[in-house]
Amino acid sequence: MAVEIGLLGEVAARVDGRAVDLGPARQRCVLAALAVDVDQVVSADRLVERVWGADPPRRAQATLSSYVSRLRQVLGGTVSLVRRSGGYALVAERTAVDLHRFRDLRSRAMTAAGDDARAHELLAAAAGVWRGEALTGLGSAWAAAERDRLHQERFVVECDLTDVRLRLGQGEQLVAELSLRAAEHPLDERVAGQYLLALYRGRRAADALEHYQRFRVRLVSELGADPGPALRELHRRILNADPALLPAPPRPAPTAAPPAPVLPVVTPRQLPAAPTSFVGRHDELAALDENLDRSSRTVVISAIAGSGGIGKTWLALHWAHRYASRFPDGQLFVDLRGFGPDRQPMDPSVAIRGFLDALGVEPGRVPVAPHAQGALFRSLVADRRLLIVLDNAVDTAQVAPLLPGTDSCLVLVTSRNQLSGLISGHGAEHVALDVLGDDEARRLLATRLGPARTAAEASAVDELVRLCGGLPLALSVIAARARMKPDVPLGALAAELRDLGLRALDDDPAAGITTVLSWSHRALTAEQATAFGLLGLAPGPDIDQHAAANLTGLEPCRALAVLRDLEQASLVARDARGRYRMHDLVRRYAAETARRDLDPADLDAALHRVVDFYLHTAHTGHRALDPAATPVDVAPPAPGCHPLPLADDLAAVAWFDAEHGCLLAVQDTAAALGRWTVVWQLAMVMTSFHVRRGHLHDNLRLWRGALAAADRDPDPATRVLVHRNVGFAHAKVHRHEEAMRHLDRAVALAGATGDGFLLAHTHIALAWAWELHDDVPRALEHSLKALDVLRAGDNRAREAVALNMVGWYYALLDVPDRASEHCRAALALHRAHGDRNGVAATLDSLGYIARSAGRHEQALECYQEALGLFRELDHTYGAAEALEGIGHPLAALGRPDEARAAWVEAAGLFRSQRRDVLAARVESRLARLDHLPQQV
Repeated sequence: MAVEIGLLGEVAARVDGRAVDLGPARQRCVLAALAVDVDQVVSADRLVERVWGADPPRRAQATLSSYVSRLRQVLGGTVSLVRRSGGYALVAERTAVDLHRFRDLRSRAMTAAGDDARAHELLAAAAGVWRGEALTGLGSAWAAAERDRLHQERFVVECDLTDVRLRLGQGEQLVAELSLRAAEHPLDERVAGQYLLALYRGRRAADALEHYQRFRVRLVSELGADPGPALRELHRRILNADPALLPAPPRPAPTAAPPAPVLPVVTPRQLPAAPTSFVGRHDELAALDENLDRSSRTVVISAIAGSGGIGKTWLALHWAHRYASRFPDGQLFVDLRGFGPDRQPMDPSVAIRGFLDALGVEPGRVPVAPHAQGALFRSLVADRRLLIVLDNAVDTAQVAPLLPGTDSCLVLVTSRNQLSGLISGHGAEHVALDVLGDDEARRLLATRLGPARTAAEASAVDELVRLCGGLPLALSVIAARARMKPDVPLGALAAELRDLGLRALDDDPAAGITTVLSWSHRALTAEQATAFGLLGLAPGPDIDQHAAANLTGLEPCRALAVLRDLEQASLVARDARGRYRMHDLVRRYAAETARRDLDPADLDAALHRVVDFYLHTAHTGHRALDPAATPVDVAPPAPGCHPLPLADDLAAVAWFDAEHGCLLAVQDTAAALGRWTVVWQLAMVMTSFHVRRGHLHDNLRLWRGALAAADRDPDPATRVLVHRNVGFAHAKVHRHEEAMRHLDRAVALAGATGDGFLLAHTHIALAWAWELHDDVPRALEHSLKALDVLRAGDNRAREAVALNMVGWYYALLDVPDRASEHCRAALALHRAHGDRNGVAATLDSLGYIARSAGRHEQALECYQEALGLFRELDHTYGAAEALEGIGHPLAALGRPDEARAAWVEAAGLFRSQRRDVLAARVESRLARLDHLPQQV
C-alpha cells in the first residue's frame, strides 16, 4: 500500500489515495514528531517532550505507547512504527513524507546552478508541496517552534524561486506578489531588493526608488541601521538607469504541474443575478476590461468607490456576468456588510469560512484557527482561474485577508471608501464612480418604463432625472413607482415628487434618496408601510416569508404578498433563495419611519414576536439534532408568534443554514430588549448546529454574549451553566487556558450553590475538555470527582453516567479491570432506572473494553445490544458509533461481509451527520478490509 504523510499543512495521511483518521491532536503530534526525523530513532523521552512539553502527565509514557499502537493500525502497509533502543522510529521512504520531498526538491534545485529552467521547475515543485500552515492542528510548544522553522525554510525557497524568475525575465509579473511579500516582511533586505528589481524591470523606476526610501526610513527607525551594501548598490544602479539591470530577452519558463489537491474542490457559482436595466458606465467598464487583460500576469483588484446608491454593486455584477466565462473555475461573492444600519462589518474570517464551504471543503476538514483557514483558502485557489467579488467593504484591513496569494484570480472590490491602502499596498487599480449623466439616466428610465412612454413625456422624464440627481437607486425606485401606476402621467408623478422638496442634491447626490423614498413611502398602503418599517428593524442581513410573518403579525401568505408588493416598488430585493433584503440606505430609511410612525408598544411586540420565532424554531431544531442534549426550558412564545415545526434533523440543518446570520443577530436584538434569558438560551439551542457544521468560533461568540446575560440572571445555576459552556466552547477551538478559566469558575460557582448535580455536571464538562486536550489522565481525574459528588448526593441516575465516563477513561488508559468494573456498575444502575439511552452508551463502552482485550464474541454481543437500543430510541448518533464498533469483532472473527455492511452503514450515518472525520476513519477501514481482515 502507498502511504503519504503530510506535515506541510494540516497533519494528515493517505493510504492508497484515501484519507485516514489519525485520531486526536496529540496522537497526530506523535506521528509528526517521528515523521520529521523519518528513519531515525527518537527517544521516548524526547517524544513525550515534543507532544506534552516540559511538564508531561504521569502516564504520558503509557499514553504514548497507546498512540503508537493506534497509529500502526491506521497506517499499516509500507510504513512501520518500530520500537528501538529506548525510542521509536518511523520507517518509510523519504518520499512518503511531504516535508522530505520538499527538502529533496530544494537540494536538487541547488545543484542545478546555471540551468535556471531546471531550477525553476524544481523550486516551483517544492513550493507546490505546501498546502497551508505547517503542522496545522498541533498545539504543543515543539510544534510551534518547528512550525516557525519550517516556514522559514519555505520563505527561503520562495525567495530562491523569485531570484530564478527574475533571471528568467519575469520581473513585471512578480510585482503584485512581491508587493504582498514586502508588506509581510517589511524589514527583509532580500525581499526589498527583489521588489525593487521587479518594479524597475516593470518600467516603474520611480516606484522602486520611492519604495527604497520608505524601506530605508523604516529600517533606520526600527533597527537603527542603514540598508546593506548590496541593496544600496542596487538602489544606485536604478537611480542611474543601469541598462544591465534589465533582463535578457525572455526565455519561456516551464510551468510546473500543480500538485493534486488534497481537499475536494467544487466550482462555485455565487454571483447574484445581473442587474436587468444596467445602462452606460462605458468608461468604467473599459477600465475594468483593461484589468482583465492584465489579470493573466498579476492579481488586479478594482476598488470601485462611490457613495451609497450610486451603482457600485450593479457595475461589478454587470461586468462580472459579462466575463464569467473567462473564469472557468468559478465565481465567489460575498457582501462584507461594511455599511449598514445597526450592523457590524463582517469579520474576514467569516467570509473565508463561507468561501471554504463554497469550494466544497467538508466541515470536518476546516482548520479551527482563522489564520489556518485563510492559508487553506489561498492554497485552494492557487493556480485556479476564479473571479472573486468582495462587495460593500469597509476598509483595506477587511479585504486584505481575502486576497488570493497567486496571480491567477481577479478580485473586484466595492466600497464607499477609496481603500487607498488597497491601492498603494496591494497594487489595486481604482475605478471611481460618479452619478449617471442625464442621457444615461434617461436611458435607465426608458429601459424600465419603455421607450414609448418616456418619449411621449420627454419633459416629465427630464424633470424626474433632475430630481433624482443621477442616483441609480433613486431612479430605480421612481421607475418602479411609475410601473405600478401605468395610467398616471409621468408629469403628475414628477410634480408630486417636486412638491416634497429636495435636499442638497447638488452637494450630495445620495441625500436625494431620502426624498425619493419618502415619496414612494407615501404611496404604500398602511399594511405595506408598517411591514416596510418593521423590515428595517428586523435582525440579520435578510429575511424569509415566515420570519416576516412573525415580525409583522400577518399570516404567511399575506406576508409573502406584501413582500412581493415591496419588491415591485424596488424597496426590497429577492435573491435566488427566495429571501428578501434591503439596500442599506433603504433599510436605514425604513427603520426611521418605523420609529417615527409606529406605536412603541407595537414595535416592541413585533420584535418580541420575531425573537421568539427564531428562539422557538431553533429550540425545535436543537432537539431534532441532538435529542439527548440538556433540556432548555424556554418560556411560551409571545402572542401571535408561530414557530416552524421542523420535521427532522435534515430540515433543522437546512433551516439553521439559511437563518444562521439572522440567528447571530437575534442575540443582539434580545439583549437590546432586555431579554437576558433568551440571550443565553439562544447560545444553548444553537450549540448542536454549530458543532455539527464546525462553526466553532460562532459558537464561542454566542456563549461570550451569554456571559453578560448570566451576570444579570439571579439564578446561580444559570451562571454555572453559562461559564461551563463558555469554557467548553473555548476548548472546542483549542483555547485551553481560557477554557480552564471558565470551567474552574463554573466549579467554584457550583460548589458555592451546594447543588451537587451542578458541580458534578461541571466536572463532567472539565473531563470532556481535558479529553479534547488529549490529557486522558486529567479527564479521568475530573470524572472521578463527578462520581464522588454524585455518590455523596445519592443521585443514582446521574451516578451511572459518571461511572460510564470513568470506565471509558480507564479503557483509554489501558486499565481494563477498572474500566470493566466501573462500566458494569454503570450498566446495572442504568438498567435499574430504566434509562435505555444510558444502557446503550454503557454497552458501547463495554464493547470497546472487550474488543481491546481480544474477547471478540463478547464485544460483538455488547455492540449488537447497544445498536438495538439506539435504533429503538431513533438515536442515530449512537447507532453510528455502535455500527463502527461492531465492525471490529466481525472482521476479527472472519466475517468480513458483515463487517463491511456495518461500516458502510456507519460511514453513511456519519456523513449524514456531518461527522466527517469519523466517516473518513470508517472508510479507511473499509478500504483495508479485503487486505487485512484480521488487523483492522
